[in-house]
Amino acid sequence: MNIKKILVPVLILGVAAAVLIVQPWRTSETSDEIVLYGNVDLRQVALAFKGSERVQEMRVQEGDSVLPGQVLAVLDTTMLELRIRQAQAQVRVQQEGLNRLRSGSRPQEIAQTEAASAAAQAELTQARQQLQRLNAISVETAGQAVSKLDIEAAEARFAVAQANLNRAQQVQELSVDGPASEDIARAEAMLEAANAELAILEQQLIDAELRAPIAAIVRSRLLEPGDMASPQRPVYNLAITQPKWVRAYISEVDLGRVLPGQSASVSTDSHPDQSLNGTVGYISSVAEFTPKTVQTEDLRTSLVYEIRVQVNDPDNRLRLGMPATVRLDANGDQAQR
Repeated sequence: MNIKKILVPVLILGVAAAVLIVQPWRTSETSDEIVLYGNVDLRQVALAFKGSERVQEMRVQEGDSVLPGQVLAVLDTTMLELRIRQAQAQVRVQQEGLNRLRSGSRPQEIAQTEAASAAAQAELTQARQQLQRLNAISVETAGQAVSKLDIEAAEARFAVAQANLNRAQQVQELSVDGPASEDIARAEAMLEAANAELAILEQQLIDAELRAPIAAIVRSRLLEPGDMASPQRPVYNLAITQPKWVRAYISEVDLGRVLPGQSASVSTDSHPDQSLNGTVGYISSVAEFTPKTVQTEDLRTSLVYEIRVQVNDPDNRLRLGMPATVRLDANGDQAQR
């Protein structure tokens, strides 16, 4: 009888405990609000110079806000500027050579070639006459007055004079016709190559200034003036301020109650009473085990799905990695179905 008196209260307490344990779970299941816990995430950019040179200036510090196009760092451009001056001089040389070919021969040059042709013609006439006289004398004297060697020398002078006249006439024709189209095309190509080399150096001068590609906040400053920069060495790490999102994980039980575009409310421990508006942007289609850093009321071995809630943060209150609480209205009508 004593045992029965003891067992009855124990059973009553057990039933009450079971009710207390089950009731909150049921309430959570039927609640219109889903509460998730996650961390703020941002996109990050590692900025590096395109060229290799010593850093001359570092203009921003960690925590500074930067705007698109703002100069963050500058390389030493002393040698680069000298190379640009050299390339500019080379372009001028090629341009003058091309202009010279395009303009053709000057009247004075044509007159010189004509005079050279006339002189060659006179020398040829003189050599011909000399050879004719020697041949005539040789015929009249039966080869007694003129040696065969003299006649051969006169023939050689005549041949040389003839060749000189042909060369002078060809030079005169080229002078009148002007440069060949192939020479002009070659000069144009050389000028284009010089301009391309100059453009490359000028682009390197532009790239000597490291500019912010987007509005962001400087997370880390990795080099200092005097350091050797290269494309493989980041100079700054930037955190992009927009967009921001909270990475959270939702259980399979609540997965069907969340859709892309669904409205959300995000709050942090720093401002628990000042929530930010957001929308569900990404829902993973693959289940995974809950990461150790995620705070949920489910077991750590439960399968969950990653979601990302994009947050409108005009006052820039959210920081990378900051814990955040996400509240979703499971019965909201703003989801994009």
